[in-house]
Amino acid sequence: MGRLSLWANRDFVKLWTGQTISELGSHITYYGLPLLAVLTLNASGSTLGLLTVAGSIPAIVFGLVAGVWVDRLRRKPVMIAADLGRALALGTIPLAAVLGVLNEWQLFVVTALAASLGVFFNAAYRAYLPSLVERDALVESNSRLAFSGSLVEIVGPGMAGGLVQAITAPMAMLFDAISFVISAVSILWMHAVEAPSPPPEARQPALTEAREGLRFVFRQPILRALALQTVTDNFFGSFFAVLYTLYCIRVLHLSPVAIGLTIGMGGAGSVVGSLLAKRAADRFGLGRTLSGVLLIGSAFGPLIILAAFARPWAFWLMMLAQAGDITRMIYDIHSTSLRQAIPPARLLGRVNASMDLLGVCLIPVGALLGGWLGDQIGATATLTIAILGSLFAKLWVILSPIRRLTQLPTEPVEG
Repeated sequence: MGRLSLWANRDFVKLWTGQTISELGSHITYYGLPLLAVLTLNASGSTLGLLTVAGSIPAIVFGLVAGVWVDRLRRKPVMIAADLGRALALGTIPLAAVLGVLNEWQLFVVTALAASLGVFFNAAYRAYLPSLVERDALVESNSRLAFSGSLVEIVGPGMAGGLVQAITAPMAMLFDAISFVISAVSILWMHAVEAPSPPPEARQPALTEAREGLRFVFRQPILRALALQTVTDNFFGSFFAVLYTLYCIRVLHLSPVAIGLTIGMGGAGSVVGSLLAKRAADRFGLGRTLSGVLLIGSAFGPLIILAAFARPWAFWLMMLAQAGDITRMIYDIHSTSLRQAIPPARLLGRVNASMDLLGVCLIPVGALLGGWLGDQIGATATLTIAILGSLFAKLWVILSPIRRLTQLPTEPVEG
């Protein structure tokens, strides 16, 4: 579909609008919550590790269940319920702060609850998009959703830092709660007709259906390579999730606003990546594009460590490192499109939920290990290990059949 026809799709525009606003709120929470823990509750590296675990465990516990539900039920009500639930959960943080009862345990509970609802939303969201747009518009629609998300990433971190300094970190969480309400309303207004759910008599036991999604991923070589890359990359990436804010504040001595600006540069890189994604694949082929951006992206991570040894240039080195999100965005757009194009419609929810589950299965281990290593050998040494590990993760894709792909599959693959 062309640009005009996709923007003429009212349901896609509603989804895009709601998700853009929700992304803005989520960025405020994503970057504001560690600031809240460090600045308001004086959290340690281990505490930040536990916070990351609280956000990743739900995907392991509920991932396969979410996939089964999404393939059995209408996806739109699942998305609305998940958005409203997350709004209520996040709204308790500023309320507790006003009452003077905010503590680390509440952050753990709210993070886990919001993440649990996010598992169901994400499974439904990825399975719902193919019912809104034509198959040949998947890359374009994912690019546009990624483009707006990247613009938000430019504004969000800086806004999070500014809000934390202006109205305190707990009150900044209120913006995310409101954004989820807006997202729920935008989804409610959508009118796209979903494929009918299978009748109850056609259903198999939930565990059998869940295994079917996992089995499809492991038997399909392209999805298997994507999953293994994500598992490895997220394991080492969880070191960054735990220690990045602490590293910036205690090692590089950056202010909350400066941290937001450096991360915002990642948003700028993502904007460029979202604009280049389709053009790159059209010119070089899908497989070469995916392998190429992984190789190019490996040059940016070491700049984060260099910043610790070049303090006067730390801010600018961190800015440049975040610009590497150009390559990450190109990879994410095409890998997401492959996840939506390869499975048959009846398995979309379970396959995507299985991919999400595999992606987070080692994050709790990585978060705890990263937090512990940060306390034992320091944030700089720990992040160096993470960067080396992320280089290894790229080999799963570079050495897989993906490199031979020229374009998205024209038909789903039956499992």
